[in-house]
Amino acid sequence: MSGLAVIGIGFSYGAKRALDDVRFTVAPGTFCALLGPNGAGKSTLFGLLTRLFTTREGAISVAGHDLGTDARRAMARIGVVFQQGTLDLDLSVRRNLLYFAALHGLAGVKAAARVDAVLDIMGMAERAGERARDLNGGHRRRAEIARALMHDPAVLLLDEPTVGLDAASRGGIVDHVHDLCAGRGLTVLWATHLTDEVRATDQVVILHKGRVLADGPCAALTDGGDLRDVFLRRTLVPA
Repeated sequence: MSGLAVIGIGFSYGAKRALDDVRFTVAPGTFCALLGPNGAGKSTLFGLLTRLFTTREGAISVAGHDLGTDARRAMARIGVVFQQGTLDLDLSVRRNLLYFAALHGLAGVKAAARVDAVLDIMGMAERAGERARDLNGGHRRRAEIARALMHDPAVLLLDEPTVGLDAASRGGIVDHVHDLCAGRGLTVLWATHLTDEVRATDQVVILHKGRVLADGPCAALTDGGDLRDVFLRRTLVPA
């Protein structure tokens, strides 16, 4: 499996069970929406996927590398955009990306060329010299996605990436990330509680109270209906 595989993951905060036997796979080039209400366990799962937390329950495979036993190679294949912004607001967009490049061992001409490439991919080339604090919310998010692509990851993780953005900015970023899947074969796990960010061709994993309630193509889960109705019906029933 060269995409992402989550196999029987469990996690607790003391006596509180946060995740229970969570399992799903995302094939290469697939946009997977991890859909769940607040408190469903999405952020906990992202913490495990990014090694902020560890667990002995289950396993996670990233581009064929086990996150528990081969963490260095697995993490090298992951790009991450967290819910909270993490750009250095006093640095330019280019400087933010160059700093991140250095953390991944890229420097000089190679790093500069990669910065140019990812900014072009995200439609941010003309913003390269602007300070991050001078960007609007949508452009900051684009810069963060560009940064996450610097080391050419196989899997891109985005945790509620459109929170706080206006409708136009949200739509633009959703479209852009879908294009990355279709055009570049990137595997995407997109955590959200907003059903309008999901397309009929996407994979959908519905997470509620730490458990996977549904997993499959959006069109199959909705069967011609509305995803919002399916989501509400599933998550309003006690899990």
